[in-house]
Amino acid sequence: MVLEWLYGFRQWLREEHRSRRLILFIVFVALLLDNMLMTVVVPIIPNYLYQLDKPEAAPQNRSVSASFHSIVSLYDNSVKTSGTAAASSPVTTVSTVTSPGPTASPGNSSDCPSSTSGLVNENVKVGMLFASKATVQLLTNPFIGPLTNRIGYQIPIFAGFCIMFLSTIMFAFSSSYALLFVARSLQGVGSSCSSVAGMGMLASVYTDDEERGHAIGIALGGLAMGVLVGPPFGSVLYEFVGKTAPFLILAFLALFDGALQLFVLQPTKVEPESQKGTPLFTLMKDPYIIIAAGAICFGNMGIAMMEPTLPIWMMETMCARKWQLGVAFLPASISYLIGTNIFGTLAHRMGRWLCALIGMVLVGFSVICVPFAKDIYGLIIPNFGVGFAIGMVDSSMMPIMGYLVDLRHVSVYGSVYAIADVAFCMGFALGPSIGGSVAESIGFPWLMTIIGLIDVLFAPLCIFLRNPPGNEEKIAILMDSNCSMKTRTYSTQDPYQSHDPDLDEDYDEDYD
Repeated sequence: MVLEWLYGFRQWLREEHRSRRLILFIVFVALLLDNMLMTVVVPIIPNYLYQLDKPEAAPQNRSVSASFHSIVSLYDNSVKTSGTAAASSPVTTVSTVTSPGPTASPGNSSDCPSSTSGLVNENVKVGMLFASKATVQLLTNPFIGPLTNRIGYQIPIFAGFCIMFLSTIMFAFSSSYALLFVARSLQGVGSSCSSVAGMGMLASVYTDDEERGHAIGIALGGLAMGVLVGPPFGSVLYEFVGKTAPFLILAFLALFDGALQLFVLQPTKVEPESQKGTPLFTLMKDPYIIIAAGAICFGNMGIAMMEPTLPIWMMETMCARKWQLGVAFLPASISYLIGTNIFGTLAHRMGRWLCALIGMVLVGFSVICVPFAKDIYGLIIPNFGVGFAIGMVDSSMMPIMGYLVDLRHVSVYGSVYAIADVAFCMGFALGPSIGGSVAESIGFPWLMTIIGLIDVLFAPLCIFLRNPPGNEEKIAILMDSNCSMKTRTYSTQDPYQSHDPDLDEDYDEDYD
């Protein structure tokens, strides 16, 4: 029975070999695992590093002394006071509950740090660790984009899986800050390969603008699922099983995706693009591409700044338990998943520029509202708004990147999605690194206010994407019915294409 099932599965894979649906599934899983690994550390690392760095509690002083010694523990919200009135008197221990912020419930008392603890000092250290992945990815992207134009998308996306698997294993067994830093940086290289090659592959097989937007929306759903599952998955397993467990489970899932890529994509063949793509620096000079990239960068910077600073702020002001540090991101993750699925198609109809503009404004106001929360329940609405708004921005700007290349440059997508990923990484590199320092200097509330205002002020620039001018020669080629590309025609008067039913054939057969 099992052999028959395996034979049937193998036959199905052969029939579906390199179909658009299976390629979309592979990219979905790759983004899912990448972002699960990126976010699973959010509730783990701040606490784990604090446990590594905090000094051991001093032993109780049983000698004759009139002074008292206070032993403060992050996860024991009590001050144990010991001392002796005379040499012959026994040690007396008095436990009193203290709170640095709002009054904590008894259930949370064991997780409330003392205001005199060194927890605030972890902001910068955690921020630099989180930012290392995005920084390395930022430096790698300019090389991966042009590389995909020369050798195709299959080899880079498989290389990304291999590097991601190694990074996951390192996270599982690293017990020092240096090794965790290396693992996080290594993940940046794998992430660059997976995201740039994956998005470029989708744009190359989904040439119709509306279908491309829908497909990229689904792929971003994988990103959203990773962000959704990562923090609660990591925090619950970390508290009840240990640090190693979540990373070993991710490593097992990565092996499944790698096997699927190996069979379907056959990443041993070099398949360069049939035409030479527009140089990366030429694309970077395009003001419309820069505006779209800026929206991606600043839209995601808010949540990037919250990743290292929100858990620490919650521990200081809410006495939050370990599992709550990850669950706090759950509303943002759920709403991001909803937003990308809704606006993957809806943004095309309402205008992607308008969708992004509304999303940027909503991100700004939601981020500003986060510090007003008094407990974990108060974070639900603002975090939901942050995730939903970022979903609006990403599901609008990712397809418009491919659209701008079709309209103004050569329809080769590796470099433009490298720029999109650079923008995404800049948000997640600058966010944690700057956010940790700013939060330590002026406080978490002011940090959220500043990034919120930046998002609101950037939003009006999206109006320029309403009707971007096209390259006249490129438009003539795209409007030629003899052109081998199956795409919609473009018009500089309307930012979206008019549909030609003669060109709306099923692409799966052609690609096979």
